[in-house]
Amino acid sequence: MASDATSKPHHWHVADPSPWPIVGSVSALVMAVGGIIYMHTGFIWGFLLGVVLVMYTMVVWFKDVILEAETPGLHTPPVQVGLRISFLLFIVSEVMFFFAFFWAFFHSSLPILNLVAGAWPPEGIEVLHTWDIPFLNTLILLSSGATLTIAHHALIENNRDRFLNYTLITVILGFIFLGFQIFEYSVAAFSLQDGIYPSTFFLATGFHGFHVLIGAVFLTVCYFRGRNGHFKPDHHVGFEAAAWYWHFVDVVWLFLFINVYWWGSSPLGHLQP
Repeated sequence: MASDATSKPHHWHVADPSPWPIVGSVSALVMAVGGIIYMHTGFIWGFLLGVVLVMYTMVVWFKDVILEAETPGLHTPPVQVGLRISFLLFIVSEVMFFFAFFWAFFHSSLPILNLVAGAWPPEGIEVLHTWDIPFLNTLILLSSGATLTIAHHALIENNRDRFLNYTLITVILGFIFLGFQIFEYSVAAFSLQDGIYPSTFFLATGFHGFHVLIGAVFLTVCYFRGRNGHFKPDHHVGFEAAAWYWHFVDVVWLFLFINVYWWGSSPLGHLQP
């Protein structure tokens, strides 16, 4: 691969054939079907098998991508531009996911969108206090965005120690956020089976928490790559992608906090048809 990279007469790079896209797709299918079976029957082993297969695919695929990124001559400036555009399009697709979840929340709560919508939250639902754990998690996630920005600027300035320290702080803040969210779920006075409010609440916030987990793992990989000297001030597309993803997660959380936690639990949110 290295010899081809130095001798090719153009600036583009065509990736070698890889089995991991199809393996990852099959693994995700096994995990999804296993999850459905678990929710209906309580049989969890199919879901766990899918999780293990997905994790294995991530490890071996990440290894191939890192090797490609660190091979001189492959990720040329035009290739880096293409990678950035591709990742931005991926984030746009993620926006569509969350748009659907927010639409479900508003469709269930606003009479202007749903003529059969009743009081919101429905009677008997004791909502979570906005200014307790949700507000604390907001401060934590916004702080992590600030520390990640500091890390990014440190990398551009070639200050590797500062870059590593603030990347690690960002990862720690991300896992603290997840810990508080798990605790919040454990003390919630409602469960997934209690109607439309818990369904939309857990779907939107849980899917966001899953993204925080992915982002934290993404940044953890970047941290260890940084320790191995992989990123340079003019060559760090992998870290840029992780940073963009993390800032996207930050922005989505602000919408969740304002609409689901604050508006959804305030007198303004208790609308009648």
